[in-house]
Order: sequence, then C-alpha cells, then structure tokens
Amino acid sequence: MPSRESGASEGKRLRELGELLDPVVAVLLTVECQQGVVGPGSALPELAEEVRSSGVLGNVARLVAAAHESGVQVVHAVAERRPDGRGANRNARLFRAAERLPIRQLTGTDAVRVAPPIEVAEADLVVRRLHGLSPLAGTDVDALLRNLGCRTLIVTGVSANVAVPNAVFDAVNLGYTVVVPGDAIAGVPADYTPAMIRHTLALVATVATTDEVLGCLGRPRRS
Repeated sequence: MPSRESGASEGKRLRELGELLDPVVAVLLTVECQQGVVGPGSALPELAEEVRSSGVLGNVARLVAAAHESGVQVVHAVAERRPDGRGANRNARLFRAAERLPIRQLTGTDAVRVAPPIEVAEADLVVRRLHGLSPLAGTDVDALLRNLGCRTLIVTGVSANVAVPNAVFDAVNLGYTVVVPGDAIAGVPADYTPAMIRHTLALVATVATTDEVLGCLGRPRRS
C-alpha cells in the first residue's frame, strides 16, 4: 500500500504535469508516424512491427484524438525525399542505407502520409523535411511553435533511436519544456526504448504515460 508521502508526491507530479499540458501553451508533435515508416508496407519492418505490437501507434492516435478534443494544437513531422534525392543528406551511413531501401519516403506518395489510426484534422499542421535527422532543426517547426505560443512540446512517434531524441534535445535547446509519453515512442530493439528513456530522455524531459497525459488533456480548459 502506497504511503501518504508517496501519494502526495504523485499528486504533486500530476498537478505539475497538468500545468505543463495547459492547451493554451502545449503542442503535440508526432514524429515520422507515416505509412512508409510505421505502416504495413514500411521500409523498416522491424520498427513498424514494434510500434504496432507494443501499442505505441495506438497510443499516439489516442493522444492526437484527445488533443483535437481539448484544443491542443497538433503538428505532424514527416520525413521525405525527392525522387532525384536532391537536397538530401549523404553524410552518414543511415542516409546511404535509406537510398537502397525498396520502399522510399518519396514526396507525394502514400509512404509520406500520416498512418492510420492517427487522424489528421483540418487544423493540424504537417511539416515535411528533405534533410537531416531532426523534426526541428532546419525546418519551420520552431517558428510555427513560437507563433502558436507554445511553451510545452509533447513529443511522440519514432524512432527512439534517432529522430525522437533529436526532437527532444533540439526543443530543450530552443527553450521549450518537453513532455514525453514513454509508451507513445518506439525504437528497436524493443529494450532500447526504456533504456533511452531512463538514462537520457528523463534527464531533459518530463516523462509520463499516455494515460497520464490523456487525464490532463481531459481536464476543463483554462479560461
């Protein structure tokens, strides 16, 4: 049975989380939750299997639906490339391997559409990048967040190996407070994600569960 002290500490933590997730200042970011990455025809089948079997994709969809309901702005960050590869990086093994994959994240194809069951609302913003590893660096995301009055960025999606930590670090460096629902991000192998959360992301972001975030988003909006 939890002690009174531990219960009080947990209550304080959830109150602080609720303050961070005020719809007036919070924005939900989905990272590379696109068909060609997390869908059935993924270029990265191991990652796609993990994100689906673990329930991560469903949790992202739940968070997006709750954000729509509560008035939290949603931004979808999509990685894509031109058929000719113009403007894309070639300065790391990851990029060179992506060029050889049978499924490529080509502009205008189904591969770069946000994957079901995530629903994209008319008010959502979709930001596409042709280069780099981060949804924020070198894209319009930072400027859009500032124009929206964002102070708290909720980061979800894939992968916990590369793009998600990049997004978290860049957001923190730019002055945002970051919330990471730990069961709404995924990487490979499966045991890598909890290690990344515990030893790295928890040092710079507020880590919560999807249900905790949903509980905060479900509260009455601040006037």
